[in-house]
Amino acid sequence: MCGRYVVISKLKVIQKRFKALPPPDDLFSPMSNISIGDKALVITNEQPAQLQLFQFGMTPSWAKKKMYLFNARSEGDHNKENDPNYNGAMGIISKPAFRTSIRRKRCLIIADAFMEGPKKEKLSKPFLIYMRKKNRPFAFAGVWDEWVNKETGEVSSSYSIITTTANQLLQKIGHHRSPVILEEGDEQTWLSDAPLQDITPLLRPYPSEELNAYPISPSIKNPRDKDFNLLRPTGDRIYPEYEYEIHQELKLEGMGMTTSRLRKRKEDPPHEDPKGGQQGSLF
Repeated sequence: MCGRYVVISKLKVIQKRFKALPPPDDLFSPMSNISIGDKALVITNEQPAQLQLFQFGMTPSWAKKKMYLFNARSEGDHNKENDPNYNGAMGIISKPAFRTSIRRKRCLIIADAFMEGPKKEKLSKPFLIYMRKKNRPFAFAGVWDEWVNKETGEVSSSYSIITTTANQLLQKIGHHRSPVILEEGDEQTWLSDAPLQDITPLLRPYPSEELNAYPISPSIKNPRDKDFNLLRPTGDRIYPEYEYEIHQELKLEGMGMTTSRLRKRKEDPPHEDPKGGQQGSLF
């Protein structure tokens, strides 16, 4: 499952990374706790050079009433045991809610990080999962659709995040699913009219060694709580991270010897709050 995620990059950074124009209505602002029903940034196959704000939680065009399908299982009805070694058929291509969208309505979902918790405790014991080496923003693989309210005529554009089996990092957290994170080189393929045989191989877990995670406050459970303090760590990272600095010291040893000292320090850089100020260690 992936029901909460983060976009804290500035709009100009997102525009440069994805080579896209800003949303037409200019209503974007960084969000620390994107939840089902919120509007967030996507890039669709129909407008691949335009950032748009769609609702998180897809309603298929044929639905009689509004729905909030926030995740789409890549395996569909297969792999009900969520075996992390599953390599069988991608059943999403035949699921009624997604079989049209996976063929003709694919999108990139812009993100900087996401939240998950153990299968049992869920967001009562949440972790923030992020890219190492500050490799953000990135894109989830998504599908989208448009639904028309027959009573009001209002058109709703919405999306789902495609999920796959858990990689090793998610397994360490105790979670059984993972959102599909696209490699940067695969993003344009995802937005193209490429056939399913070229698309379904992209629905795989992201390499665990390129991700990390740390625990955060369970206050994240409240979808109305959008405070950026929610993203502060409350404990150690799953994988320790270090930075190495070489320090040279001149010492008078005999005729005068230059020695080098390698110091290992736990990485804990300050983070700039998108709304200004320093936040302490984030991701």
